[in-house]
Amino acid sequence: MELTKKTHACVRLEKDGRTLVIDPGVFSEEDAAVGADAIMVTHEHPDHFHEGRLRAGMEANPAAEIWTLASVADQLSAAFPGRVHTVGEGDAFSAAGFDVEVHGQLHAVIHPEIPRVTNVGFLLDGSVFHPGDALTVPHGRSVDTLLLPVHAPWNKVAEIIDYLREVAPRRAIDIHDSLLQDHARPIYDSMIDKLGGTDHGRLTPGARTGPV
Repeated sequence: MELTKKTHACVRLEKDGRTLVIDPGVFSEEDAAVGADAIMVTHEHPDHFHEGRLRAGMEANPAAEIWTLASVADQLSAAFPGRVHTVGEGDAFSAAGFDVEVHGQLHAVIHPEIPRVTNVGFLLDGSVFHPGDALTVPHGRSVDTLLLPVHAPWNKVAEIIDYLREVAPRRAIDIHDSLLQDHARPIYDSMIDKLGGTDHGRLTPGARTGPV
């Protein structure tokens, strides 16, 4: 499995000639989902779910399918009958040759006065975990590569460090980083590297990493 970082929270994973894309949102590239065989969306917020980007991927590949929670599926099912699947915590399925488990239920708290939306995370091949916008721990599962939501309106760096320690992956790769200015990155990097307890790194958009 090879991973390509797209802008913000979006990633592309490729295995055996097939491609899976997670969270092509408004900050990600317009063609982020084009070429995908499977698309997954963790929740309805626009930085993770952009209907135009999803439609571009679905129209480019008539065999492509989407797996997501009900709030997103309801907006797409009519346009792509039979190709949009609703999932929730505890579900397991295969998509584009990947074995997928669904973990988590709710978005992290942004503010007590802002209602929490549903959020799910996807564990791929028992190895790579994308939590969406929550610090979900896939209990009972060891994680090799954690896609770490490093900067958001709903988190602080202490929570990210403690989350990394709790999941205890072999390595962590930053996602959810579009709002983090370049001159602040070394501050985050140094704290997470020093205190996170695991190999930690980041990729520029378009960069890819070897087998994960």
